[in-house]
Amino acid sequence: MISVTKLLCGDDYFGDSLRYSSGAGSQAHGVTAGYGPVVVWNSTRTCNLKCIHCYSSSDAKKYEGELTTGEARCFIEHLAEFNVPVLLISGGEPLLRNDLAELIAYAVGKGIRITLSSNGTLLNEERVKLFNKLGIGYIGVSLDGTGAINDRFRGRNGAFNAALNGIRNCVTVGQRVGLRFTINRHNYHEINDIFDLIEKENIPRVCFYHLVYAGRGSKMVEEDISRDETRAAVDLIIERTADFHRRGIKKEILTVDNHADGIYIYLKLKKTDPARAEQVLTLLRLNGGNRTGMAIGAVDWNGNVHPDQFTQNLTFGNVRDRKFGEIWTDYSQPVLAGLKNRKPLLKGRCAACKWLDLCNGNFRARAGAVTGDFWEADPACYLTDEEIGLQ
Repeated sequence: MISVTKLLCGDDYFGDSLRYSSGAGSQAHGVTAGYGPVVVWNSTRTCNLKCIHCYSSSDAKKYEGELTTGEARCFIEHLAEFNVPVLLISGGEPLLRNDLAELIAYAVGKGIRITLSSNGTLLNEERVKLFNKLGIGYIGVSLDGTGAINDRFRGRNGAFNAALNGIRNCVTVGQRVGLRFTINRHNYHEINDIFDLIEKENIPRVCFYHLVYAGRGSKMVEEDISRDETRAAVDLIIERTADFHRRGIKKEILTVDNHADGIYIYLKLKKTDPARAEQVLTLLRLNGGNRTGMAIGAVDWNGNVHPDQFTQNLTFGNVRDRKFGEIWTDYSQPVLAGLKNRKPLLKGRCAACKWLDLCNGNFRARAGAVTGDFWEADPACYLTDEEIGLQ
């Protein structure tokens, strides 16, 4: 995750203390010294929508074998023992778990910061007030465009209006909320509209996700945008972020799942603001690039542990059988061990890139999906050969 706001403007938010702290990039098992990773828990696979790019291939039906309330409480207790700082509860649609409020309260009581990833359509006033009272740190609502564009991706007419109403309910009660937008060929022209939306609706945060080819999204490789289009999209995100800052509008803008973004920002600033560029370089060195399998991990609805939520084809163990911390620190699993020290295993452009210490090989799930080799170069890197130091 790249904080465009932090790199460009120097503004600080909660997550920056985990991303850019001293020694963070060298931690094999957590976000920073003394902490475990941020854990994404896909608490259920069931969903009331059917998004065409859903990495969990969710549908509106009951799936067998999901963690019970008791098993989930035990799992959360073990996360607290491992000093996990943040639990991101996702799905499917997590609001379809009847015990969600109980589990949130239990995790908060254990000192874990809770963030919620939702499609927003079920965030009625009553639920939002309860979540706010329970102490949820942040709710991220997925919108992949405005109006009909979003509804097409979500598989339901009216999904945009329902989600926007849920966001407004959050803003009304002071619950911190933001958008999650997955960039692809059919919606990248909506980025400007998303910036307009967060300004108009007083939404404090937006995360722009680069497309990952997983689940139903594995069929969307051809729906990704080109390298030139990606550069143009990131240019626009940079421009609009800087414009907010100039006008004194405080918004947190992030990009996710492509660590080329940080290097691209550095290279642009090097031409226009060398002093700020040096500060960005320092921050990128602290961060250490992609830390899937290190600073972020995932547990699915059945309790299986994965490198991240997009790489569910790789499983390292199950929290029903062993504590999460024991699984996460077990080097006998070769892929997990490889992720914790991946540089010698990387191939192609990634292996030869002069920015490897800042990027750490970018996103392995995309490389595996496109090439069949988990350690090959990430095909979504849009930096030129000249920019990465190749002849």
